[in-house]
Parts: sequence; C-alpha cells; structure tokens
Amino acid sequence: MILEMMTYRFRGHSMSDPAKYRSKEEVEKMREEHDPIEQVRLRLLAAGVSEDELKKIDANIRKIVSDAVDFATSDREPDPAELFTDVVA
Repeated sequence: MILEMMTYRFRGHSMSDPAKYRSKEEVEKMREEHDPIEQVRLRLLAAGVSEDELKKIDANIRKIVSDAVDFATSDREPDPAELFTDVVA
C-alpha cells in the first residue's frame, strides 16, 4: 500500500522565517480547503460521525500524544548497547 500525503506548510521553514512570501489570504484558503485534518473531520461528519464522537477521538489523541511526550521527557535514556538492537544490514 502506498499513501501519498500532500499538504501545505502553514508556517515558515524555521523560527527565523516569518513566511512573509505568502499572503494571509492564501494561507487561510489553504487551511480551509486543504488542511488534511479538517478534510478528514468533514468527511467523518458527512459519514454520520457525531461532533461528540469527534471530540472523544480528539481527546483520546491528545492523551496519546501527552503520554508520549511524558515518556520521552521523563524516561531514562536507553543503554548504548541497545543502539544496534534489531538493526538488519
């Protein structure tokens, strides 16, 4: 299976790039018409998924991300001996 993900970078390349080479209108239009998250949301609504169910899904996703951040910032570093574990060459 191949998935091609085409999206739009809403911000500049870095913190020092204010992205002034695109108009505010262009960015807003792309966000409204091409934001993949918003497009999936609209498709789910059209398929009969309720706003309440979408809110539950969103809350679950936020918890998963929050737990991953907590793990990444608070768990101990892996042993350097694990560096090449499960690497096939």
